[in-house]
Amino acid sequence: MAEAPGQERSERATGKRRMEARKRGQVALSREIPSTLVLITLLGVLYFSGTRVIEDLIRLFGWFFGQLHSIRLHTVDDAGTLAAELFQSCFRLLAPLVLPLMIAGLAGNIVQVGFEIHTEPLAPKLSKLNPVAGLKRIFSVRGLVEMAKSIAKIVFISAIAWSVVSGYLVEFPTLMRRDLGSIWEFTHTAAFRIIFYVCLAMIVLAALDYIYQRWQYEQSLKMTKQEVKDERKQTEGDPQVKGRIRSLQRQAAYHRMIAEVPKSDVVITNPTHLAVALRFDPSEMAAPRVVAKGADHIAERIRTIAREHDVPLVENKSLAQALYKLAEPGDTIPVELYRAVAEVLAYVYRLKGKHAL
Repeated sequence: MAEAPGQERSERATGKRRMEARKRGQVALSREIPSTLVLITLLGVLYFSGTRVIEDLIRLFGWFFGQLHSIRLHTVDDAGTLAAELFQSCFRLLAPLVLPLMIAGLAGNIVQVGFEIHTEPLAPKLSKLNPVAGLKRIFSVRGLVEMAKSIAKIVFISAIAWSVVSGYLVEFPTLMRRDLGSIWEFTHTAAFRIIFYVCLAMIVLAALDYIYQRWQYEQSLKMTKQEVKDERKQTEGDPQVKGRIRSLQRQAAYHRMIAEVPKSDVVITNPTHLAVALRFDPSEMAAPRVVAKGADHIAERIRTIAREHDVPLVENKSLAQALYKLAEPGDTIPVELYRAVAEVLAYVYRLKGKHAL
C-alpha cells in the first residue's frame, strides 16, 4: 500500500512484512563482516602456513627457472602441457590458502542472515536495465551514504596500511641485494603486520556498519498505522466481517436449538428467568440430554414453543440453574443431576400417563 499523505511510517514491521522482505532478498546485511572474516582467516593462514607456502613457491619458481634452458615449445600441445603442469602445481599450493578464505566469506553472510535460497532476487527484471532508475539509485540518499562510507573506509584503511609500510621504507633499497628467500621472508613479515592492523580496523568498521545496516533495515521496513490495520485485516479477517459471521453462526445455532424444543420431554424453569429443555430416548441415549437452554427472552421463547407443542413446564429453580450452568445444548446432563432429573421425568411421565423406564 502506498503511503497516504499525512501518514508517517512509525510502526515496527510485522512478522509478515519481514518474511515478505526476506523472500525478496531484503535483509540486514553488512558487507564488512565477510570482508573482515576473510582478512582474519588470511591472517591466520599466513601465521600458521605462510612460511610453508612461501617455501613451496620458492621451490616451484626455482624449478621453473631451472628448467627454462631445457623447455622446448615446438607445438601448441607442448605449451598446453607446460601450462597445465604449472596450473596444477599452483593449485596444490594455493588451494589450502584460498579454500579457507572462501569458507570465511560464506560464513560471514550465513552468520548474519542464515542459509536460505530465494530465486526471486535473481529473477530478471526490465526495471534493472532502466538507466534512469539506476541513476536514481546511485544518487539516492542511500547511494550517497554508501559511497561516503566506501571513501571513508578506503582512506582509513589506506592510512593504517601506509603507517605500517612507512616503517619498512628504509629497507626497500636493500632488497635488491638479497636472495629470493630473504625477499619472500621480508614480504611475509610486512604483509602479516599490514593485515593484522587492517584487521583490527576492519573489526571496528564491521561492528559500526552492522549497527548502521540493522538500523537502516528497520527504518526501511517501518509501516504506517493504516498498513498495519490492512495487514491485520488480511491475516485475521475484517473485524466487521468476522463479527457478522459470528452473528450468523449464533442465529443458526439458535434456530437449531429452538427447533429441538418441540421434541423435548420437559422444560425446566426457575420460573421466568431461565428455561432448560430436556429430552430422553432410552433407545438412543444413555442419559437425558439438554436440547435447548436460554435466559430472559430466549427462555420466554422456549416456554412459548413448549406450550404450543404441549411440552410440560416444570418449575425447579435449583435444578434449572444447575443445568443452565453445567450443560450446553447437545450435552448429556451431569452425573450429579441424574437423580433430580429422573424425579422430574418420572413426574412428567405420570402426567402423560406413561411409565418411567
